[in-house]
Amino acid sequence: MKKFSSIVITGASSGIGETLALDYAEPGVALALIGRDHERVTAIAEACRAKGATVLAAAIDVVDRDKLAPWLAAFDDAHPVDLLIANAGISIDKDNSSLDDFSIIRKTFEVNVGGTLNTVESLLGRLMARKQGQIAVMASLASFIGLPYSASYNASKAAVRVWGESIRYVLKKYGIGVSVICPGFVTTRLTAEAPFPMPFILSTARASAIIRRGLARNSARIAFPIGLTAAVWFGVTLPGRWSARLLGA
Repeated sequence: MKKFSSIVITGASSGIGETLALDYAEPGVALALIGRDHERVTAIAEACRAKGATVLAAAIDVVDRDKLAPWLAAFDDAHPVDLLIANAGISIDKDNSSLDDFSIIRKTFEVNVGGTLNTVESLLGRLMARKQGQIAVMASLASFIGLPYSASYNASKAAVRVWGESIRYVLKKYGIGVSVICPGFVTTRLTAEAPFPMPFILSTARASAIIRRGLARNSARIAFPIGLTAAVWFGVTLPGRWSARLLGA
């Protein structure tokens, strides 16, 4: 089981990222917390310091590669990173999956895919040189099948999932683990106003516990909850016309 002492978390100002930060915070652990909301990420950083962790926090948009990369490099200089969690993401599709406004679709890919690439790229060379570390990318159970809602979110998470699963093979020879996190519904700001049913929804505390256990084991895929995961995988095995009919297409 791996134990981590220098951890980067993007999207740390709310939801799963916030809970992971608080759960990892303890004496001897250095945290680099990145979120777009300055007030929230600062408050979470203070809460983590109160638990004994060393914390650096910044309000940086992961799309801003020129600002993100040097900030992460400076943190790594002081605290060589052994766990990088590319968690930041958005879900901003409108009811019609934004087909009347492709700027929303492009923005979703820019953050969910481009932001993940920017985060990993910023430190990957350093991890490879040290031949150790763990990378986690945040995908979703929604990445496995085309669903009626949030088309650009689903597709962007599919890209992240397949990329993460693929680079795991490449990075293994460098001693670097890669885990793809595929949550179902978790109680966060993203799900607060979702216009559809959310079966098997979990708290961020439960999600964090599952994720941290999977990362410590270098699990290739951390998919949860079990009930929804089984339903999604069943849907994937069906012929396309059957799954489309079940979803109302």
